[in-house]
Amino acid sequence: MELGKICVSLAGADAAAVAEQARQVGDAADVLEIRLDSMNAPETAKCCSLLRRPLLFTNRPTWEGGQFAGSEEERIAPLLEAVRLRVAYVDLELRAALDSRHRLLNAMQASSTRMIISWHDFAGTPAAVELTEILHQMIASGAHIGKIVTMAHGANDVLRALNLQEQARAAGFCLSCFCMGEAGRISRLATLYLGGYMTYACLNEEQATAPGQISVRRLREMVSLLA
Repeated sequence: MELGKICVSLAGADAAAVAEQARQVGDAADVLEIRLDSMNAPETAKCCSLLRRPLLFTNRPTWEGGQFAGSEEERIAPLLEAVRLRVAYVDLELRAALDSRHRLLNAMQASSTRMIISWHDFAGTPAAVELTEILHQMIASGAHIGKIVTMAHGANDVLRALNLQEQARAAGFCLSCFCMGEAGRISRLATLYLGGYMTYACLNEEQATAPGQISVRRLREMVSLLA
């Protein structure tokens, strides 16, 4: 059985700080997510020159739980640069302007970069019918991979979210799906074994970029115990 990928989210003030975090991660991650919204100024090219792992660039706006508060044009510019540099992945929110999505997808026609279209709910986990509709929007978006992350307040929330993996598989669509919060921790591991494309971990609990994130070392230990 092929497990999903483990991505470690890195948030630093500049490329040098991110590179130091990456050094601490070592070989424990399959993918490194660079949170451009955490930087004083986006250093896309410098990150690419310093890091050798497959990279995922995210410039998360404040309206989706991130730190970027500038214009959409300013936000998308470093992501377009990442596409030109042929990084592995670029993350764009499902709620983002359609023009942003089209510009990135058009640029990807001449690049090996794949788009992750993401959707987050930091308050709770919607009803099953709403989650299915979000998944269908992602499938129709033209993006290569979906990412749906919700806040879990109990086991039923986790089960409802993870059920999307079955629907995505039936549609032939790659999906990363798990839950935030204490109740959602188990889903960050379980999704690896249920067809999830990728789960997200942090360097350590102090560096967590989302509630309930597990450190990459601890996640790797759990995977080893189940092997």
